[in-house]
Amino acid sequence: MWVILGLIAIAATFINLYMYTIGKDYKLAMAMGLSFTALTLCAEYSLISMWVEAEDWAALMDVVPGMERALWFLTIVSILLNIAPILLEFKNKK
Repeated sequence: MWVILGLIAIAATFINLYMYTIGKDYKLAMAMGLSFTALTLCAEYSLISMWVEAEDWAALMDVVPGMERALWFLTIVSILLNIAPILLEFKNKK
């Protein structure tokens, strides 16, 4: 589930940037990109929670350390890309 939500978040982010580039209202796409990023993190947390309940320590030890770094990086990139149009508009108004 987290993969699907992550792909939707990436698509919404690119739609956000495209809408800004062509001069259309991009705020809905921005909200969708950030929302699906949050849903992706929640889905990943649910997956880890299931592993803990099943006491699947091998899966936790194999996946969690690498995924933690990846999720932090991708979340920061998602936030920066989704708010980039707002920052660019702010810069252009100065």
